[in-house]
Amino acid sequence: MTGENFKPKILIFAAEMAYRGIDAAGLMKAEYPATTYVIRIPCASMLRPDLILYAFKKGFDGVFVASSGEDCPFLTDCVERTAERIEKAYDLLQENGIERERLKLAGICSVCVEAFVKHVNSLYETLKKLGPIKKG
Repeated sequence: MTGENFKPKILIFAAEMAYRGIDAAGLMKAEYPATTYVIRIPCASMLRPDLILYAFKKGFDGVFVASSGEDCPFLTDCVERTAERIEKAYDLLQENGIERERLKLAGICSVCVEAFVKHVNSLYETLKKLGPIKKG
């Protein structure tokens, strides 16, 4: 099931500043897939890799980690810590036969509406090409 019939579900873990940008996108009625779900988290570096895998096992086709990046109000080394956690998540995905293209990380600032929309739409199109996750 790919193409027009497949509507990928995307879970977005949005760090504090990134959440503000995503909220602004909603207020501006920016166009992005209706099959996205947002969970607000304080900092992307606190996101456990096993929770990303859990999202896939619970039926999400893609996960987008919207980090606050250098704007993180909690940690000065947020970018490095987040990168380490995402690398561990990629390893978990590989171990479970899930394509790494299904997981996207990007820094989104509080006014980055266009960047957010571009990233989530790009992930959505990638997921449509990949199709549903194959159950093993």
